[in-house]
Amino acid sequence: MMGSRYENLIASSETFDYEYGGIVFSKEGKGKRLWKKLKYQLVEYHSLPGYLRDNEFILGYYRSEWPLKQVFLSIFSIHNETLNIWTHLIGFFLFLCLTAYTAVRAPSIMDLYSIQHLHDFVRAADLQKIPKDLMSCLPSLPNVSGLPKLKDITTSLSSGDFISSFSGWNVLEVLNNCLRDRFSYADQTDANVLHGVNMVAPMLIQPVTRWPFFAFLGGAMFCLLASSACHLLSCHSENLSYVMLRLDYAGIAALISTSFYPPVYYSFMCNPFFCYLYLGFITILGIGTMIFSLIPEFQKPRFRVFRTTLFFGMGMSGVAPIIHKLVLYHNKPEAIETAQYEVVMGVLYGLGALIYATRIPERWMPGKFDIAGHSHQLFHVLVVAGAYTHYQAGLIYLRWRDSQGC
Repeated sequence: MMGSRYENLIASSETFDYEYGGIVFSKEGKGKRLWKKLKYQLVEYHSLPGYLRDNEFILGYYRSEWPLKQVFLSIFSIHNETLNIWTHLIGFFLFLCLTAYTAVRAPSIMDLYSIQHLHDFVRAADLQKIPKDLMSCLPSLPNVSGLPKLKDITTSLSSGDFISSFSGWNVLEVLNNCLRDRFSYADQTDANVLHGVNMVAPMLIQPVTRWPFFAFLGGAMFCLLASSACHLLSCHSENLSYVMLRLDYAGIAALISTSFYPPVYYSFMCNPFFCYLYLGFITILGIGTMIFSLIPEFQKPRFRVFRTTLFFGMGMSGVAPIIHKLVLYHNKPEAIETAQYEVVMGVLYGLGALIYATRIPERWMPGKFDIAGHSHQLFHVLVVAGAYTHYQAGLIYLRWRDSQGC
């Protein structure tokens, strides 16, 4: 009975050729079309080959050994990896936009921060004792016709209208060209002038280097893109899965390592010894983790907790420079604010790692979170949130060092 059933299926799967009007036509049997359809259906966990078995609490909706064409097209279909792919793919495009925004807009953001410092200065200083040679800077500035008249300068400074007239040109360049020289000839016995110098001098510093910040953004994008590619392509074959998993772990190590670059560099740029000590340590640790990730045994499911602990340990190594920063700059509001962001980032990363390692919530209700809501998806969301929190802290570091230097 069973044999005749398969014989009928094979017979109906044959391709028939026929001729009409000198043209040969080919017609595919219904059974063959049905076989093609069934061949690329989603399967259950117990039907998977060993290298695809990772989470026994996700029971269904797996892709298994599909051709590359179907694998790529599956990015637009529903299966248990769909949200894993898109959570980090959307995160990648988010950080790509943030990188472009930072490259184009960050300098002007820092200029606006400098304007605020100038506004604070003119509000705090005794305007009647500001040196007249400072006012002589005004005719040399662009758009000088839009500035208030000298007789109305006190009112304008107090109201903030004078500061708003600075929009449209580079404050740092103007201050470098004029205010530095004017203050250098000011009467150093005048306490109000000295106060003005102390408040305006930070604005005379050129913008700090951006490479640590862009290194972090690059590491974040590499991690997110590698993760999306891994979840999309690993079901194709064992060899490709082997490669993609290593790329995924390398991306995680890159994200953790480069996340240290902005806080370490901008916190200790005035202390080169500690700056290079911390940067060197985390770089070596990150490279070591990448090399260790190449070991085949490291990929097996029984090392899930060990992998999580290793990456968690990398993250915890950032506690020392944060505490050191707070000791050095305990009176700086920027140090406190960035530390708060970094604590939030650490909590998000740590919570994500804990959820990933414990496989919550699918272990409580196997099969109920196959499509949406399982631990790996929650882990992805928390990683993107943590990286974005770190981006916000990075902007504070740039404003801090651009405006105050060492």
